[in-house]
Amino acid sequence: MTPSESVQVAISIAESTADLGLPEYATDLSAGMDLRAAVEQDTVLEPGCRALIPTGIQIGLPPGYEAQVRPRSGLAIKHGITLLNSPGTIDADYRGEVKVIIANLGAEPVTITRGQRIAQMVVAPVSRVEWKRCAQLDETERGAGGFGSTGS
Repeated sequence: MTPSESVQVAISIAESTADLGLPEYATDLSAGMDLRAAVEQDTVLEPGCRALIPTGIQIGLPPGYEAQVRPRSGLAIKHGITLLNSPGTIDADYRGEVKVIIANLGAEPVTITRGQRIAQMVVAPVSRVEWKRCAQLDETERGAGGFGSTGS
């Protein structure tokens, strides 16, 4: 199966990070593109600490699209690394550098190195909402039950 459509996204790469290349899909069916750390020197992340890691890229999403920055599962299971504010949303009108808020939830320090794959980015269409006020919502089997009401 191949993707049904593609979308062109403008990208600008800082001259100092051109060696890192473009974000890319790891496999033909990957949903997210890998983002790489554009750190100038190794960054040690102690347990319980967080850091804002640059990627060296700026993107120009077309109207009607967003990019979500998500954690990488391998870093999560092997080192306890996750992303705060996840998924991070990049709006179509943002033109600054894409940066990743990394947190070390593990028990050991983790070193972030230049070019390391630190996150993944998924570009997706955005739906806009038009609110429709009503006095009462329709009934459902679940109703107002939440926070574990459908089972463990």
